[in-house]
Amino acid sequence: MRESTAPVLVLGSMLSVHFGLAVGKQLFGTVGPMGVVALRLGLAALLLLLLHRPALPRTRADALLVLGFGTAIAGMNLVYPALRYLPLGTASALQLIGPVTLALLASRRTADLALAALAGLGVWMFHLPGGGQAPLPGVLLALASGASMAGYLLLSRRAGARSAGGAPLALAVAWSAVLTVPFGVAESGTALLGTRSLVTGALVAVFATALPYSLELAALRRIPPRTVGVLQSLEPVSAGLAGAVLLSEHLVAAQWLALGCVGAASAGTVVRVGGRCRGRPAVARVAGEVPAGTSLADAPADRPRAAPAGPAPAEGRGG
Repeated sequence: MRESTAPVLVLGSMLSVHFGLAVGKQLFGTVGPMGVVALRLGLAALLLLLLHRPALPRTRADALLVLGFGTAIAGMNLVYPALRYLPLGTASALQLIGPVTLALLASRRTADLALAALAGLGVWMFHLPGGGQAPLPGVLLALASGASMAGYLLLSRRAGARSAGGAPLALAVAWSAVLTVPFGVAESGTALLGTRSLVTGALVAVFATALPYSLELAALRRIPPRTVGVLQSLEPVSAGLAGAVLLSEHLVAAQWLALGCVGAASAGTVVRVGGRCRGRPAVARVAGEVPAGTSLADAPADRPRAAPAGPAPAEGRGG
């Protein structure tokens, strides 16, 4: 695959995550948020295990990497219970605070502190009287998802560097399913086995987990790091548009401005910090020569949103 196609993979991952999140939110009335998480990760784990047929980790270090990677993916899925309280765009923007904070922790430069203030301004604007008054439980869940996304960023590129295939991803998603499926079963019981639940859950598993994570891991082996960061800084705006089109979530002007503040802070962080790392061998950055959290773009692959340089992204990537 040529490097010129890698940005297309990142954009495809971002759009896939948001489509999957929107479809998952539509299923809340049937199985609840944790039921959606159980379907998403459970079915994605089965798909990835069948596709890659991974061998179990051979060393303690590999096993710990898989467990950490999978735990971070599970944590990113806290964006789903957050969506019970928040519009998709708002949840995605709050998620992005985790990766932005990760990148700025190692910096004391005035300009970088200004970017942190810009991100903070975006979060504060969600609480303005004209900003929709984001409920505190939703905010806390989205921020926890963002913190997990930061952990995902630190681990996913390392996982990709250890293996050219998808074995680490398959094992990590399987572990995340072990952690989350019991909560989904407790919340929804046999409703998880309904035809509509399984079909919709399969769509969420493919579009919000298996496809975007695989696209991210492929792109981050080829794409220039700063390009990934800037592209994924569009996550909040993309999520806002997905929420408006697919879920009829209409944000007020202050909320759109807040999304723009967070996205701009993310893009500025990637450009500034990525520039300071220019010329350093990528293998040295992965090996830890550059301190963890130095760059969103150089950190390991959610949108999830999200996303390596921006959300899962998780696992919005979160998720």
